[in-house]
Amino acid sequence: MFIRSSDELPGVTVLRRFPVPRNFNVSADSRIERGKTWHAPSDATRVKKFEIYRYDPDSGQNPRIETYEVDLDTCGPMVLDALIAIKNDIDPTLTFRRSCREGVCGSCSMNIDGTNWLACTRFISDTAEPATIYPLNHLKVIKDLVPDLTQLFVQYSLIEPWLHTTTPEPEKERLQSPEDRGKVDGFYECILCFCCTSGCPSHWWNGDRFLGPAVLLQSYRWLIDSRDEATGDRLDDLEDPFRLYRCHTILNCTRTCPKQLNPGKAIAAIKKMIVQRRS
Repeated sequence: MFIRSSDELPGVTVLRRFPVPRNFNVSADSRIERGKTWHAPSDATRVKKFEIYRYDPDSGQNPRIETYEVDLDTCGPMVLDALIAIKNDIDPTLTFRRSCREGVCGSCSMNIDGTNWLACTRFISDTAEPATIYPLNHLKVIKDLVPDLTQLFVQYSLIEPWLHTTTPEPEKERLQSPEDRGKVDGFYECILCFCCTSGCPSHWWNGDRFLGPAVLLQSYRWLIDSRDEATGDRLDDLEDPFRLYRCHTILNCTRTCPKQLNPGKAIAAIKKMIVQRRS
């Protein structure tokens, strides 16, 4: 185990190796091992190393880190391009999610050099040497870079993310002024990549009851929609010691959002709405 220390030089962080204490009870089959290195062709002139987390629960083997050397002249500029090149040309067993390749679907969210991000919008040139790629943290791993998002989408369904109305339907559509439409800017753009929720310590500790920043941001998007007529019911469902108030304003969510949204601001606004309706 590595422990950070800055005793030797002020402002300098040193990694020191210490034995894992026995009372941590870390099982032997959970420890990450060093895997295979896949070398680039000998004639490659621009080579980039990627250290990628590999795990197949059906294999019975420990997780491992495998190193892939990619010839950058044979792939595109994004991390996702490198992953596709690895899967197509080097190791077809590598497993990851991807779809749009445009930063819209959120499928390729993963931990790149210690930060949750979208592989399709992270330039290879902006990564470390070697680049390290892991699945989103704190989530169960289905295989390799594919996390299990089942619980997160169950929590998303709890907020009923659709328009709730009680008045009769209009003949055409429910109108909205430009000013009211502008209120949802910065919130409707969430693509449910769950980078923020995966990086939220409060969700690590209370993920079974705390809804997490992505879901709460989506909830606020409907709370401020002038066409929605269920504000009171929505706030009633959120006014809970865990669903909303387990947020401790750590703001990892805002720092790691690849769409540059502010889930922390949305959560604070929901809390303010609850206080205001009491007065």
